[in-house]
Amino acid sequence: MVFSSETFLFLFLPGFMALYYLTPWRFKSVTLLAGSYAFYAWWRVDFLALLIGTTIWTYVLGRRIRHAPARESAKRWMAVGVIGCLGVLGVFKYFNFFVGSFAELVGTTPEAMGIHWQILLPIGISFYVFQSVSYLIDTYRGDAPEDVRLVDFAAFIALFPQLIAGPILRYKDLAGQFQHRTHSMEKFTNGLFRFFIGLAKKVLLADAVAPLADLAFASSDPSLTLAWLGAVAYMVQLYFDFSGYSDMAIGLGQMLGFRFIENFDTPYISRSITEFWKRWHISLSVWLRDYLYIPLGGNRRGSRRTYVNLMTVMVLGGLWHGAAWTFVVWGAWHGGWMALERATGLDRSRSPAALIRTLILVLLGWVVFRAPDLGQAVAVYGGMLGLNGTAMAPDAALALTGESIAFLAIAFAVVVAEPWLMRLTRTRLMPAAGAPLGVMTAVVPTVLVGAVAALTLLKLAEQSFSPFLYFQF
Repeated sequence: MVFSSETFLFLFLPGFMALYYLTPWRFKSVTLLAGSYAFYAWWRVDFLALLIGTTIWTYVLGRRIRHAPARESAKRWMAVGVIGCLGVLGVFKYFNFFVGSFAELVGTTPEAMGIHWQILLPIGISFYVFQSVSYLIDTYRGDAPEDVRLVDFAAFIALFPQLIAGPILRYKDLAGQFQHRTHSMEKFTNGLFRFFIGLAKKVLLADAVAPLADLAFASSDPSLTLAWLGAVAYMVQLYFDFSGYSDMAIGLGQMLGFRFIENFDTPYISRSITEFWKRWHISLSVWLRDYLYIPLGGNRRGSRRTYVNLMTVMVLGGLWHGAAWTFVVWGAWHGGWMALERATGLDRSRSPAALIRTLILVLLGWVVFRAPDLGQAVAVYGGMLGLNGTAMAPDAALALTGESIAFLAIAFAVVVAEPWLMRLTRTRLMPAAGAPLGVMTAVVPTVLVGAVAALTLLKLAEQSFSPFLYFQF
């Protein structure tokens, strides 16, 4: 079940919301947990056991850490808990990759080695494992709450608005909201608006330019025009697909009384790769900083160690996205540029040229991120350099429609206008202290969002199923 499906929009969501609001406060976590488990089980009920097992493992080890008689004992329990969680991620996400890479290294195949099966990747595993790891480390550091109810923690891990593709949450940031949160028509309306804005990003923009990206990355020798159009289309598609999902998750959270962290902040106006990672997938950037970069030493052990730490974090961050060498290369690309920017001061540049340079570097990185393998990435790069000619092949020219080009132009216009659109439509997560939570009471924005929602639902009814890109990660 996905957010952009009729089953979710017209069956699960209204039914769950009605049940949730009718539930007395002390049982809301139970209702939230049951609804989240039903949401996950809709995909595959057998993998629900893995989610539950990871939750119980993390909760029990968290209690062991909290009640350990000495600091060293707590550290050992923390290590056991983290290794167990990462072990789950390693087996289910990376076993196939490591076996395939080893077989290729020794000149054989997994089948020849007697391995005739592959492990299925459970959806959302990268996100709920990272949330579990952060809870264990925070508990060891003394940052997690002392009194944690199992039902609240289980509901946090399985929270269906962000279970599948983030944002990555930390229990310490939501613990107070599980104990007390407010529900109002104002928050529900703001959340509903935010949800439909995200759904429109997905259906009207990301899905509209997806065929153009698919066309380019399916070609063995894309021309100059097709390679650049495809790369730009994917850059737009990925952003509106993932930021749209994050908007929907944040909106659903508001409808349930929660306030999640923002996950995107107009990343394509960044003037350095360093700034880009402060604006793109913010919850992952913060997680990597707090639980990997800083423990490795951050920038406290000299310049050379800082560069190594940046490269290490970004390569592992790339590998987190997927079990393939393309993601390793993508992570190294970003880590290398971040190290270079720090060494040369380019991370502090504010010139228009810096914006263009950063946009091109991000675009080039998205090519290897999107490509199914390194060979296809090289083919697209070759096309971007004009090595395959400038004119498109007849079949590609026939497949390239005016509608796809028009939607690509519209999507770029939305990227340019997004800061203004955000001020118009978005309720910010962290208002100034004492400031009331904003509400979209103006007639024009309300009518505009309503029209966009209606158009989105009409478009959704006519198109085929289109999964979110980040489900594969």
